Amino acid sequence: MKQFLGYDFLLGSETARRLYAEHAEPMPIYDYHCHIPPDRIADNHQFANITEIWLAGDHYKWRAMRANGVPERLITGDAPDHQKFQAWAETVPCTIGNPLYHWTHLELRKPFGIFDALLDGSTAARVWEQTNTMLARPEFSTNGILRQMNVRFICTTDDPADDLEHHRAIAENPSISTRVVPGFRPDKALAIESPVAWRSYLERLGNAAGVSIDSLEDLKQALRQRIDYFHSLGSRISDHALTLPIARPHSESEIRSVFKRALGGTAPDCEAAEKFRTHMLLFLGSVYHELDWAFQLHIGALRNVNSRMLKVLGPDTGYDSMADGEVAAPLGRLLDMLDQTGRLPRTVLYNLNPRDNELIATMIGNFQDGSVPGRMQFGSGWWFNDQKDGMQRQMTVLANMGLLSRFIGMLTDSRSFLSYPRHEYFRRILCDLIGGWVENGEAPNDMTLLGRMVEDICWNNAVSYFGIEV
Repeated sequence: MKQFLGYDFLLGSETARRLYAEHAEPMPIYDYHCHIPPDRIADNHQFANITEIWLAGDHYKWRAMRANGVPERLITGDAPDHQKFQAWAETVPCTIGNPLYHWTHLELRKPFGIFDALLDGSTAARVWEQTNTMLARPEFSTNGILRQMNVRFICTTDDPADDLEHHRAIAENPSISTRVVPGFRPDKALAIESPVAWRSYLERLGNAAGVSIDSLEDLKQALRQRIDYFHSLGSRISDHALTLPIARPHSESEIRSVFKRALGGTAPDCEAAEKFRTHMLLFLGSVYHELDWAFQLHIGALRNVNSRMLKVLGPDTGYDSMADGEVAAPLGRLLDMLDQTGRLPRTVLYNLNPRDNELIATMIGNFQDGSVPGRMQFGSGWWFNDQKDGMQRQMTVLANMGLLSRFIGMLTDSRSFLSYPRHEYFRRILCDLIGGWVENGEAPNDMTLLGRMVEDICWNNAVSYFGIEV
């Protein structure tokens, strides 16, 4: 019987243990997509307690607590922080089988060094005191934690209308050892189906760009100006969320008409809105290609399903799920539209519904062109798939139908500074997968070859792919 979270955690063979210890574990972290708040890095924030750093904004934990019958007051409500932490601690034993159980205890071990306690209702007070004492120390500020975790690079998720003042402050502060760049997320500029909110957003965007947005051309000019500004601060990565891919044929005159009506307050029908988003994705993709940016598409999240709780708590509070629907044909058309004009940028496709894993893995093969190794990427197991089974399936499918050796590896996609042990979790799963092939005679017992492959997936491939100096 193995020890819980022992050194060989998730490592089922001696080959896997060697790959992890000698090649995966020493590699630094390149977190190329996350939702870490840059103001916390710029200010070198010191967290008041474990609830603030661990539970605030973490909808993974919130969903588990709701499923365990915890009242909302103890989750996102006005209960004192120590009561919220107690409620989470009492929920933890019920998460066995969920990756939260592993993540929770990995995060208590690193950076807090708590190896001798399983979190539950009876240990909550002790863990509360111990972690809060440590969080008061300088080495547990945001930047101290990043150094402890060996995080060398972070790309945050930022709106085109953001002023990026915190990114400027980070770049100008030599004491911050982690390279931090903004990631360009223009979803709100494309959300034309809600014209009142969209027009309000265009005003913000126009103010940021110094452009009065009264036409389709004005919108493109504003977005281009903001892309150039992001670029000046080191950004080379965009990000788009699509419930389902879209690729509606259209004319420029149609899009101008849709824009004009929406600016006047008339909501477009579904087809017209999809034509508008198609047009803007093609425009943005062309700009990304020109500037040699990466084009990330997160596909398959059905967001804000619970409309009652959306009104109470707002978005990103744990009421999202996997979407279904047509993916292959519209995704292929969208990529082909860009490819036909020679303007398809380096692209990372993230798939939330695992039924589409093989679909995505075969789709990227249609647009590899020999110009860049792994130019088209099947992104890592994401959101509901960033657990053992999801990661294994994503990497196995990629290996079967593409080149796992060119994979750019793991990201946190998290708002928490304590989420970096998820890279350890991923690396152990990666090493166990490859080690298992060796043990079964499916891969050579060549530690130089396989060790280089592991190091590439953990760090080197991402550094090369995104081309951002670290």
